Amino acid sequence: MLHITKLAVGVRDIDHLRALQTERAKSVGFLRHRTRTMPRRKAEVLNGGSIYWVISGSLLARQRILDIIDDEREDGTSCTALILDPALIALAGRPTRPFQGWRYLSPEDAPPDLPDFGAILGLDSLPTTLRQALRALCLI
Repeated sequence: MLHITKLAVGVRDIDHLRALQTERAKSVGFLRHRTRTMPRRKAEVLNGGSIYWVISGSLLARQRILDIIDDEREDGTSCTALILDPALIALAGRPTRPFQGWRYLSPEDAPPDLPDFGAILGLDSLPTTLRQALRALCLI
């Protein structure tokens, strides 16, 4: 198994990413993320891998990659589409330096999923920016 990391450029938080993806999925009926190149290690990624989203400088969310296919942009240029599970899973978070494109991420280096303490402790009612700040300080 192998994961992919990708910067979520212009995305403020997980809720914003969810809203953008919901809108994009309406046009084609499924959720995809287009990228220029096909992963050379495609088989490893499809063996249970996820895309880990870097939001505001930290790995904060992931989604399972269901398939990787050849695709075509609106202008006719070829590209690759990562077909994603719409479920976004919050992560414990880890600061990440900026990079271009996408990078492979080994399972050992991936941050753990965030337990759903938010619902139990009422943290879900806090503003997203406050939750991010508390996460960055390792308080939640």
